[in-house]
Amino acid sequence: MNRRELMKDVGIATGAASLLAVGAARAQGAAVAVNVLVAYHSVTGNTEKMAQGVAEGAKEVPGANSLSKMWARTADDLLAANALIVGSPVYYTNMAGEVKTFFDNWLLKHKFPFAEFKMRNKVGAAFVTGGAISNGKETAMTAILNAMIINQMIIVSGGGAFGASATTGPDSPGIDDKELATARALGKRVAEVAVITKRGSV
Repeated sequence: MNRRELMKDVGIATGAASLLAVGAARAQGAAVAVNVLVAYHSVTGNTEKMAQGVAEGAKEVPGANSLSKMWARTADDLLAANALIVGSPVYYTNMAGEVKTFFDNWLLKHKFPFAEFKMRNKVGAAFVTGGAISNGKETAMTAILNAMIINQMIIVSGGGAFGASATTGPDSPGIDDKELATARALGKRVAEVAVITKRGSV
């Protein structure tokens, strides 16, 4: 075998090895499992319906398990999650008091001291519902995201610039299909990013 034939064979073998490596990486990526926790406060049921849409979107991602619940009752719920998506109705352009208490309890009840940053590098996102088109939805989502940023979480958006939102007042009663679609889009994107970050940390 001359040098040219040898180099050709080596090139073919290298190319085949590269394809096998890519295939293995894709297979490994598909096998990555993540837990997405959707925590929310709801009084009328509108935010709960959006939460269900968010959870459905997350489940569209291979390997993603999503759980929708009205608050994480224990620190274990939070620590077991790879991603956390928080939903709230808009009260006076801000998150509901119950949602603020939820974040406050990370330090006060669950004993997540800032020195340890136990939620660090988990993926975070927000969604809200408000009675009017101009009702402070973006400021409410920003408040939720700010709490996550302070805890050194990785923030992503989806469904909209800051997250998913729905108008539920007299001019637009209930949650329509378009708003549910934004909720699903948010859940799907968060799950996708959670898979990427977990795969990269292995």
